[in-house]
Amino acid sequence: MALVLRNGVRGGTAAAWWTGLGCCAGIAVHALAAVVGLSALLAASATAFTVVKLAGAAYLVWLGVQALWAARHGLRGVQASLTDAVKEPMARGAAFRQGVLSNILNPKIALLFLTLLPQFVAAGESRMATSAVLAAVFLALAVAWWTVFSVLIGKLGRLLSAPRVKLALERLTGAVLVALGLRVALD
Repeated sequence: MALVLRNGVRGGTAAAWWTGLGCCAGIAVHALAAVVGLSALLAASATAFTVVKLAGAAYLVWLGVQALWAARHGLRGVQASLTDAVKEPMARGAAFRQGVLSNILNPKIALLFLTLLPQFVAAGESRMATSAVLAAVFLALAVAWWTVFSVLIGKLGRLLSAPRVKLALERLTGAVLVALGLRVALD
């Protein structure tokens, strides 16, 4: 959410949408892995889980540090100026990649699917088929949510377009992403 908010305020509805769509693509990777049984390997191996968890934590910290760096350099010169990174619209590919990586590197999503999907498979039903349908419904809802959220963030971004507000939000989301990364690493 912090990443989509940051990208949406920086780049409007399109940046929020592409970041959210990237998050959904990351979820789709975990859903597919759960359906075919690969997520069980991640859950069974403490080492594999820890590696993915630490990679995800490092990525969140890196995104947060980037935001803090952009905010810090925005203070040079004119007090209300922003860096080019904050002023320029975010490229779709960059927003999408950030969303994908933030969710692929989150092993808790794999565990969510491992624990959630089996509860809805009735005796005698095909585990793989039912899990695939449930994962598809989950993804459809996620895409719908990110669409609504992206539009709201885009509108909010227009309301909060003042350079000082963008700078404050850049700092806030940077700090939140660093804190989340550290929490994931230490969890």
